[in-house]
Amino acid sequence: MSTSMPSRDLVFLILQFLEEEEKYTETIHKLEQESGLFFNVKYFEELVLAGKWDEVENYLSGFTKVEDNRHSMKLFFEIRKQKYFESLDRNERGQAVEILVNDLKVFAAHNEDLVSNLVFELVLMLFFRQIKENHMVFCRDNELLASYRDAESARKMVAKELKNLLESNPVFRDKLAFPNIKHSRLKQLMNQSLNWQHSLCVNPLPNPGAKTILVDHSCRNANDHYVQLAASNQHAGPAPRSDFLPIGAHGLPGPTQIPLKSLMSAPSILPHPSLSGGGIGFGTPQNPAFTHPAVSGGGIGFGTPPNHGIPTMVRGTGDSDNVSRTRMSGISDRMMLPGTSPSQIHNLAASTSTDELPKTVARTLNQESLPTSMDFHPILQTLLLVGTHVGEICLWEVSSGLKLASRNFHVWNERSSSMILKAALNKDPCVSVKRVLWSPDGSLFGIAYSKHMVQLYVYYGPSDIRHRLEIDAHVGSVNDLAFTNAASNQLFVITCGDDRTVKVWDVNTGTRLNTFEGHEAAVHSVFPHIKHSVNVRTLLDTFVPVIHRASCFLDTNVVSMLQFIFSTSVDGKIKAWLYDLIGSRLDYDAPDHACATLAYSADGKRLFSCGTNKEGVSHIVEWNEDEGSVKRAYKGFEKRSSGVVQLDTTKNKFLAAGDDHKIKFWDMDNNSLLTTIDAEGSLPVSPRIRFNKEGNLLAASANENKIIILATVDGLRLMRSSESHSLFASRRASDIMTRIGDSRNVEDVRSRLAEEVNNRRLTEINEPAQFRSLRLMSRVQTDKIARLVYTNSGTGILALALNAIHLLWRWPQSETNPNGKATTNVSPQLVQSVSGILMTNDLTNANPAESVPCFALSKNGSYVISASGGKVSLFNMMTFKTMTAFGSPPPAATYLAFHPVDNNIIAIGMDDSTIHIYNVRLDETKDKLNGHCNSICGLAFSHVLKTLVSAGADAEMILWSTDKWERMKSTALKFPSGKSIGAISNTQVQFHNNQTHFLAVNETQLAIYNAMKFECLNQWVVGGSSAPISHATFSGDSQLVYASFLDGALRIFTAPNLQLQRQINPSAYLQPGSPPMFPIAVAAHPLNPNQFAVGSTDGGVCVFEPLESDGQWGVPPSLQNRSAGRILPPPPAIAPDNPQG
Repeated sequence: MSTSMPSRDLVFLILQFLEEEEKYTETIHKLEQESGLFFNVKYFEELVLAGKWDEVENYLSGFTKVEDNRHSMKLFFEIRKQKYFESLDRNERGQAVEILVNDLKVFAAHNEDLVSNLVFELVLMLFFRQIKENHMVFCRDNELLASYRDAESARKMVAKELKNLLESNPVFRDKLAFPNIKHSRLKQLMNQSLNWQHSLCVNPLPNPGAKTILVDHSCRNANDHYVQLAASNQHAGPAPRSDFLPIGAHGLPGPTQIPLKSLMSAPSILPHPSLSGGGIGFGTPQNPAFTHPAVSGGGIGFGTPPNHGIPTMVRGTGDSDNVSRTRMSGISDRMMLPGTSPSQIHNLAASTSTDELPKTVARTLNQESLPTSMDFHPILQTLLLVGTHVGEICLWEVSSGLKLASRNFHVWNERSSSMILKAALNKDPCVSVKRVLWSPDGSLFGIAYSKHMVQLYVYYGPSDIRHRLEIDAHVGSVNDLAFTNAASNQLFVITCGDDRTVKVWDVNTGTRLNTFEGHEAAVHSVFPHIKHSVNVRTLLDTFVPVIHRASCFLDTNVVSMLQFIFSTSVDGKIKAWLYDLIGSRLDYDAPDHACATLAYSADGKRLFSCGTNKEGVSHIVEWNEDEGSVKRAYKGFEKRSSGVVQLDTTKNKFLAAGDDHKIKFWDMDNNSLLTTIDAEGSLPVSPRIRFNKEGNLLAASANENKIIILATVDGLRLMRSSESHSLFASRRASDIMTRIGDSRNVEDVRSRLAEEVNNRRLTEINEPAQFRSLRLMSRVQTDKIARLVYTNSGTGILALALNAIHLLWRWPQSETNPNGKATTNVSPQLVQSVSGILMTNDLTNANPAESVPCFALSKNGSYVISASGGKVSLFNMMTFKTMTAFGSPPPAATYLAFHPVDNNIIAIGMDDSTIHIYNVRLDETKDKLNGHCNSICGLAFSHVLKTLVSAGADAEMILWSTDKWERMKSTALKFPSGKSIGAISNTQVQFHNNQTHFLAVNETQLAIYNAMKFECLNQWVVGGSSAPISHATFSGDSQLVYASFLDGALRIFTAPNLQLQRQINPSAYLQPGSPPMFPIAVAAHPLNPNQFAVGSTDGGVCVFEPLESDGQWGVPPSLQNRSAGRILPPPPAIAPDNPQG
């Protein structure tokens, strides 16, 4: 049964409602069966244990049939077999024979041998029954007979076996667990609907009551002369409401239109027509009279709306107050409605709009371990860094929900670590992350761990993070870290720890520059700050006792810039260190001696602290820096907190803190609580929170080790933007100008850039009508597509997903496709084996964070060899059976290639930089090639030259002889000015059809090489306006190169000179509102040079072809005419996306 997502959710809500009513048992199970969405294992087990076999089979039949797969067949067989046994046990021989003949014989059509064996076992059982009746002793060596003693014990065993079969059956995937739905969710939604309708009433009654939900609510009484008209409109559809706030594009409020009658009767000053809590497109009301009533927690009803005596806007006629709303595509329905209780409504600041706060749950990330610290990248504002309680750090692209990189804690250099650290790790190896933080420019990030260590990573790209510096910083836990430019724009890192000290380190050398001592308890947090134009004498005289004055160290009373390091300790002390002034410091106490953290507003002008003391009393205050006193204390902490409350600020306007299973917001200028968000009950007691730089995204830790991303409308646009969700699309024009250098003429560069832009406009494809495409359908749930290839005949496509599952599509022969060729005009079929098994790689000992999926098809197309970080598996493409598996990691396979002549010989690239030449038939390694310094990421054979080209992750390429497996030549990719060796990642290679040239692909470039000379003939380099290359391949005739990019763009080049032919932009092939994704694998049809396919991060595969009228991916005529009769000179080296000879 195919069910749309809203209908599916509604079925679950109805099931929950029926279950809570406790009187619709039969209806519940009938709905489960008919919808096919949820298989109730508990109910199924109850039927089994009760021996209600007809009901058992009837319920099961609503979800699967005998012929679906071998798991389903086994399910039905076990049920009918037990039914047969029990009929024997009851001495009902006639019924037993009927079951044997009618119910069990159907299995013979699927597996005759299996049924023969089962019938044999049944005969033994019958024989055992006869002997038992004659009081004879029988030695039951048969396992089945030995297990059957009585019906009750047998049913328990059968119930356990059936449960195992259900869990292993792909038909029941995602159907055995009921979704986690908040209690009485359907009632809550009805309450919200009624409250919304009541908020639109012309004259809302204080206690309206609700007698029915079959028609829209109205507060009009029976004497209202509009009732008859309105009632008649209930079924005819709502009358147009000209006095409502229209919804503009993207769900934003349009201009207010008020009829003349309303204007004449309304007060002179009209309240703002926006309505609170009305979902997407409605702002916070300026008039409290329009605030919607509270949602009642029980049955259907209304809270009492506040009455402030303010005249309401005059409404038009019609009992049904419906508003036509255009929902933004891609926006979650889980909008958090501000102000859900009367007490909160009265505390809201009416003049402050909460539309600027991120309230929509836009993404949920499954972190799999408890998040302890988070930080958004300062420039790439959808890139989130996360640290967890098990010492893991992860990089997430929140717009797509992709985990880009993951690293677990380990000491990088054990030799240089202290004996104290070694002893601590030996005693307890568990390490958690205390703080993660990006540097101000986002080029590196730091991690503070719970045992001694601080580690700094350099960020190069999506999954490319590299070790920079490891510091054995403190004895005990390192509780916090921060970056600062203390002098001459040199970057330093500041740390604090359980050893009561604050330290400053050089990020380049790891040299300790300062140590500040003075705290009497563990230091909880540090916060550097720069204050401009400071009267230092006044500051010191105000804060510091006479015995601590250090003004004598100053040559002048006023300095242009003063650099602080604030630190807080667990005993409630706050200190400000002036490390440029030989340790002069300021001291004061946090409110209630709480363990606190500090935060400035974005402009650095307002200082706040948030903390919790030992009794669980929490606070947020604003400080008067000039006087060292509390300027404002914020309300909203009614209950005692279980942990230290965490604070964050945004937009120089809002404060946010996680407390009491909520995220609480304040306006900085108002000490009353502004609003709260509970994220549908998914938040822990004290959620961790973090805004991005613009404040339009908010990350919060959630229950079950998840992270939710809340967004404003602008944040949703940011996440949906094809440029913004790409990690590399935001390259600025200033970067390009930096690469130009002083030696080039700026006007010449501008003219060339303008020509390049014009050329690109002519080659771009932005509309679906400009080409043909087909997205392949799959019922199998997969992760992103890591590898993709056409079958040798070109009639199928094989994909390998990141979760180690292979998918095979084939185009069937039909009237519309008599040759069974791959085409976008006909959808292919997902091939599944008769047994129901999937080709799934071995994941034993695999490291999912570092595994590199790889596969290769044999020359005859009958076998595929594949690996996903575990053993290398050889699959039969006809039966999907695993023929053999070998090579347990480490090392793990990272690239595979069949020998072009002998299918038994396989080249296996390893993550330890070696290449194994393996003979599958003999099950032995024939040779082991050494020469690379990094993991192998590309292999390609040439049967003409009898050579093998290998590529490493360090961009080195080596040419090997396949006769003696000897190294012949080596070279490295050429990098243009502005590109460094540290910024590259995987390099892959592929031979041209002539077998003498090959294509080298790297995220920075495409390059054509002469394999004999090992020289680069042509090169196309990624420019400042382009995202990195994710993958590329020759077309079937090697005359084109198809390339995919991390911003979703697809580009088609001519192979000889790497000139851009066409560019397919994401807007042309992505559905509006679809989740952000980008292609990471490209495959070319072996026989049709103008067809190619891409595999994407969303697990989808899409096939592309030019229009039938075009026939090929050619340059548009207008561009051809412009280029006719002359050879275009190569663009300057700095031009975006430039080919280089």
